[in-house]
Amino acid sequence: MYYKFLIIFTALMVAASCSREPEATDAQKVNAIAADFVDGYYQQYPEEVYEVGYPDAPSDRFGDHSPKVRAAWDARIDDWLDALDDIDIAELDGTPEAVAYVFTRERLQTIVDRRICKMDWWNVSPTWTGWQYSIISTLASQPVNTAEQRDAALDRAADIERFIETEIANLQVGLDKGYTAPTSNVVAVIEQISTLIDTPLDESPFSSPATRSDDQAFKTEYRKIVESEIQPALIAYRDFLINDYDGRDAIGVASRPNREFLADQNSESNSIGAAGNPNGEACYRASVRYWSSLPMDPMKIHRAGLSEMSRIQTEMLSIAKNHFGTDDLQGLFEELRNNPEYTFESEEQMLDYVKAAVARGRQAVPDWFGYVPDVDVVVIPSPAYEKDSGGGFYSSGSSDGSRPGTYQVGTYNPQGISRAGQESTAFHESYPGHHLQISIALLNESLHPVQRYMHISGTAEGWALYSERLADEMGLYSSELARLGMLSNEAYRAARLVVDPGIHVLGWTREQAIGYMLQNTAEGYDSVSGEVDRYAAVPGQATSYLVGSLEIQRLRRHAESILGDKFDIRAFHDRILADGSVTLPMLAASTDAWIQAELAGN
Repeated sequence: MYYKFLIIFTALMVAASCSREPEATDAQKVNAIAADFVDGYYQQYPEEVYEVGYPDAPSDRFGDHSPKVRAAWDARIDDWLDALDDIDIAELDGTPEAVAYVFTRERLQTIVDRRICKMDWWNVSPTWTGWQYSIISTLASQPVNTAEQRDAALDRAADIERFIETEIANLQVGLDKGYTAPTSNVVAVIEQISTLIDTPLDESPFSSPATRSDDQAFKTEYRKIVESEIQPALIAYRDFLINDYDGRDAIGVASRPNREFLADQNSESNSIGAAGNPNGEACYRASVRYWSSLPMDPMKIHRAGLSEMSRIQTEMLSIAKNHFGTDDLQGLFEELRNNPEYTFESEEQMLDYVKAAVARGRQAVPDWFGYVPDVDVVVIPSPAYEKDSGGGFYSSGSSDGSRPGTYQVGTYNPQGISRAGQESTAFHESYPGHHLQISIALLNESLHPVQRYMHISGTAEGWALYSERLADEMGLYSSELARLGMLSNEAYRAARLVVDPGIHVLGWTREQAIGYMLQNTAEGYDSVSGEVDRYAAVPGQATSYLVGSLEIQRLRRHAESILGDKFDIRAFHDRILADGSVTLPMLAASTDAWIQAELAGN
């Protein structure tokens, strides 16, 4: 009997041990945490997917940024961070999981640190961080080919009213807690929303899904939603800003009865920086690291910008003397902004000019890169409601290559837009800049999704600014005017290092920031004022461009110095872009490893 019991007991134990799953390895844990994070992020922020092409986000709704859901999201971030801290990264050394670990942990930590900004409470933004931009950009790529997709589009459109109501509620909390946006941005957003309200329904960017479908029942139902739900929500948001919202530079004033009054507040004496909000300087420091991936002191950033500006102006002065016959840079900038010889006659002419630059870049990149994905990019003008946003924006294509990338060009008032910087910006956004960079990551299925679909501005924008200089080496600029524009654009980024901490920490006014940029670049007033408003809306992000570019330039000089005749520019560029999204310190480490492998002949 005893032996029979022992046999049965042993069989049960064997069965139990077989049914018990082995504990996950540290590598498996990292992969799972990073995958949960990237998927969770785009579940929480599906309105950001248009920028990166993440394929598994919901297409039937927008994000819920109410306090309750936000608290739950914050708890998930904390849990992922704690789980990563329980893993011994030394055990992952030299593996792809080590890269995913470092990148994911850095992203999670910077998200936690940036909570001090309370961005939801004062995000009245006329640029790409504004809800109106992200929602409209999302709708522009909303698929409507199948009945299921059209149903999802209807559900998503019907969700916009809730989304806007949440935005209003969050801003009201901000007012109650002392967090406010600068009045200049409130004025700009009121103008944007008013333009959207006044646009005929069939021409509204909110109607984009309906305009791309032949299903009449769908078009009719969608139009009803725009008319009966979205339009009233837009009016409610605009009226809240006009009647109830106190901009940062008007604290203590009880109400805002009309937008003319708001505009009157936009005087030279007004401050627009984050320092006007609680914990403003701490917010700025956290934001600089969030965007650049480097901890940097605001005054060091400011001084670095002044130093870089001096260097760039020396180069600009050479072109000014040799090609334009003058040593008066400010006078030349004024000429380039206002002389019709150097501006555009029409939107069509400007778009043709930009498209020609993109085509030259596309043709030349195979000589400078080992791998060039076959993914198209299309050039389109910015919609009317964004007339004051200026510049250009890139949105990625789909991860399967079926949808092209999009370069959106600010073409408002082309007679006031200098030709000087347009080619440089085109190379920044397309080839060899963002379009090439992001397409390489999207199509590389061997990368972890967190590296394909999450981005850090320091490496992403650093690469794009590096590309503007690289385009000069590639012989892509069509004239000395365009080369001067390249330098002017680089001066623009140096000016950002000066202006961004200036307005957020050092107390600079809006007009002071605009004046500095007009004095030191060839850009016009409309472009510069829109840029300054963007910096005010997104603390710290503007610093990431030149910081990242200078680091990539340093890495290239370092590689050239050590490798000598073994240095291969195509291999170097492939190395910089190979891992998708990484921090600047990670990029330096991987480049050093590549250099050693090249020396060893591997």
